[in-house]
Amino acid sequence: MYEDSFYPTFLVDKIKLKIIKVVHFIEESTHTIEEVQEKLDKMTLAINELQSEFYQNNSEIETVARDSIGATVEEILQYFELDIDIEEALREREW
Repeated sequence: MYEDSFYPTFLVDKIKLKIIKVVHFIEESTHTIEEVQEKLDKMTLAINELQSEFYQNNSEIETVARDSIGATVEEILQYFELDIDIEEALREREW
C-alpha cells in the first residue's frame, strides 16, 4: 500500500500500527488461539473504523488494500505457527 499513492501514507501507517500491536501481543507470551483471535478481531474492527478517514482522503480500503492486509496477517499467522484460517482471522472485516 505504501507504493501506491492512492493510499495516504499516514493512513497506511495507522493500519500498520494496528497490525504491529497484534504482533507484540503474540510475542509477549503464550496465548490461546481464542485470545489471538480476539486480538485479531479488535484489530480488524479498528481498521474498519479507518474507512471513513480513507474516504475523506479520496481513498478507500478496497481490493488491493484488502489483499495487502490479508497477506500480511497470513504471514504473521504462518510465522508464529498459529492455526487460524485467514478468513476467520479477519472475520470482522467490512472491507
